[in-house]
Amino acid sequence: MARTMRDRLFGKYAMEATVTVAEQVTPAMRRIRLETDRPVAFPYTPGQHIRIQLKDPLSVSGILRPAETLRTYTIWELGPDRKAIELRVHLYAGDGIGLTWARTARPGDRTVFWWPQGDFFTREAAYHVFIGEETAGAAFGPMIRALGASAEVYGVLEGESPEHDLPLPGARPLRRVHRRGAPAVSSRVLLEAVAELDLPGNAGAAYVAGEARTCQMVRDFLVRERNWPRASVRTKPFWAPGKRGLH
Repeated sequence: MARTMRDRLFGKYAMEATVTVAEQVTPAMRRIRLETDRPVAFPYTPGQHIRIQLKDPLSVSGILRPAETLRTYTIWELGPDRKAIELRVHLYAGDGIGLTWARTARPGDRTVFWWPQGDFFTREAAYHVFIGEETAGAAFGPMIRALGASAEVYGVLEGESPEHDLPLPGARPLRRVHRRGAPAVSSRVLLEAVAELDLPGNAGAAYVAGEARTCQMVRDFLVRERNWPRASVRTKPFWAPGKRGLH
């Protein structure tokens, strides 16, 4: 498809960028920095994501297989000049087109991304609770950063082992727990850590992200065992075994 036609159809929703940094930050997390030629004018709230265009959506393959066109990545940071987007991409086990892009991206590569989307961001609350695993860390980082140092923050972040822990901002660090080979699906490790959290009542806002079944287990625990209002627990299932496009 000619660039002029693509720009006419998608130009107000998408921008071109150049990969300027691509490096490991943990054994299973990669830092990818995208830089644009002009400031990103789209509205953005920390916790939202962009979609990287891996195939032209109006090409033959894009029309026949639209699910194989775009992949979603949470924005870790939007630079102050709004011309640089930092990503933290989890390298899970698999061979999907999004994983291939994340593993093989190199400085100098050109890419197209679609503007920020999503409603997984913080709300006004007496305090904030963040619960999730590796895939949640990329969203929790910018959300916690946006709250500021004075915010009251609690939570737990699960990882495979300590070397997989993604550093997060904030004056009050989240508790870290590790699976060490236990399954991330329906994670008992994370659920047990949540049960041990000492929270000041149920008047806060909770953000639960990661594997779909684990998110449901954690939400049900907070609602049933800790008497949290269901509306105060926001979940974001980023993945589930054998499924794509949950982000």
